[in-house]
Amino acid sequence: MRGTGKWTLVNTRTESRRAPSLRDERKLQTRQALLDAALALARQGGSLASISLREVAREAGVVPTAFYRHFRDMDELGLALVDDVCFRLRQIIREARAAARGARDVAIQSSVRGFVAYVLANERAFEFLTRERFGASRPVRQAVAREIRYFAGELASDLRALPPFSAMPGEDVDMIADLVVHAVLNLTADLLELGPGQAVREHEITARAIKQLRLIFLGAARWRPERGAVAPPAGAGGAADRP
Repeated sequence: MRGTGKWTLVNTRTESRRAPSLRDERKLQTRQALLDAALALARQGGSLASISLREVAREAGVVPTAFYRHFRDMDELGLALVDDVCFRLRQIIREARAAARGARDVAIQSSVRGFVAYVLANERAFEFLTRERFGASRPVRQAVAREIRYFAGELASDLRALPPFSAMPGEDVDMIADLVVHAVLNLTADLLELGPGQAVREHEITARAIKQLRLIFLGAARWRPERGAVAPPAGAGGAADRP
């Protein structure tokens, strides 16, 4: 099911154990309105760097001073968007892997299907992440890159606990995890190109992603580290190569 375009994700780390007061609820509503406004304006203008905090405040229906009660500047708002969407995504992927209980094919299918549903329910947020991965804001660009590394690192950590990956060199396991994460990044781009009423195409994209990940893991299971060494080019060695 595709999203309505409204950003509705709530970062559960901001929720308190006590019942929220009316003031707390209003603060969360204002914060959410600012995030929604930034996503809407960025979608129109093409990037976070193309909009101002005054425009965001106006779109959210609040005065500019209200913006500063939540974020120092537009970069901090962008960091909040990256943090919120990736925090929930990590939860979804962990839950899918835990439910699979080590059954690799089940884990692949449940992870991919959960990811697809999450992307389509939060299209504007993922459009934002895709653009800002190469955007003008260096802090936001670095945050997106950091999250990608985090996903790859977490997957590599999980793989090291399972045969045959537990017997592989660490750098090879990292490489396999990196291949998986970049396949998922390509899946994201394909999903964001879908138009309304393209359920068949959505299924095709999802099925292809599942097959791609199966292929990666099938090849990885037969990988021989000793055959993967790449010799340096002539003249690129160490001190022994120097005159």
